[in-house]
Amino acid sequence: MIEILKKEDIIRLNQLLDAAERIVACVHVSPDGDAIGSALAMQGILRRKGKQVSVVVPNRFPDNLLWLPGAEDIRVYSANDETLKDLLRQAQLFLILDLNEPGRMRELEEAVMASSAPKVMVDHHLNPSQVWDMAVSRPEMCATGEVICHLAAQMGWTADMQQDEAVCLYASMMCDTGAFTYNSNRAEVYDCIGMLLRYGIDKDRIYRNVFWTATVGRMKLMGYMLYVKTEVLPHSHAAIMTLTNSERRRFNTKNGDTEGFVNLPLQIQGIKLSVFLAEDTEQPGIVKVSLRSVDDFPCNEMSAAFFNGGGHKNASGGRLYCTMDEAVQVARKAIQAHLHLLKE
Repeated sequence: MIEILKKEDIIRLNQLLDAAERIVACVHVSPDGDAIGSALAMQGILRRKGKQVSVVVPNRFPDNLLWLPGAEDIRVYSANDETLKDLLRQAQLFLILDLNEPGRMRELEEAVMASSAPKVMVDHHLNPSQVWDMAVSRPEMCATGEVICHLAAQMGWTADMQQDEAVCLYASMMCDTGAFTYNSNRAEVYDCIGMLLRYGIDKDRIYRNVFWTATVGRMKLMGYMLYVKTEVLPHSHAAIMTLTNSERRRFNTKNGDTEGFVNLPLQIQGIKLSVFLAEDTEQPGIVKVSLRSVDDFPCNEMSAAFFNGGGHKNASGGRLYCTMDEAVQVARKAIQAHLHLLKE
């Protein structure tokens, strides 16, 4: 395992944790498996230490993560929920997990950043903001769950780690690597997996619980997306997939049913980049952008330049404030601008 903190940082983190009884863990908007798994793992670890820990998320998370231990306690932020406002006001420490800058909390940002309570960020995204009281940032790691694995080992939290916490950490790493099919070539990733397996987790069951939960609507939508809504650009080694909210309703999909769709075009021989454009289900006029790539194509650079986003080299996201037709045109321009890299 990697020692990711200097001695003085360990002392500082222990001081912050010791001084706080009421802790709130927050994650980014549209939480994924890494965000939810990391937050629930930290909730379990710190509750064992006698802390009052709550997980608050900006909006709904995918239904295929509801089975994770502790997920039933997650609070979804609402500005009209006075009890939740009180919870945030009374927090003595915020854990900011799986995000690098406060804007990614969206609805939660104002309430969290207005608090005078210390804020500790634990994350693996590039270019972390400097607004945090303490930052544990390791962009080379595959997931925030991996950062927490190494942190837990260094802080001595693994001595009495519980199976439920290990399940959440494994799920977080598995989700952010496509079940360890990308961004997972470092040996240290498997050091973490080996450690987690010693707590008796069933990694095969975790995989099934996350990925083998398709509804009939999802399966039919997947076929429709591949047959009708995927444009393959073979000379550009790219593909564009689009989804509107009317199409979601047509197939009666549930929250999270489109998870993994962006990866499907990468199975086509010669395709290096997949662009998935989907209308936001909660805010009209927004198109959410997901990018996935293979080899050395920099999704994060394309996302920052064209889609108001960022992320990792092979997996990034962003958003556009326009119609779907306009979003497709932006995607075409982005592909054209990066054609020299796609044809390498």
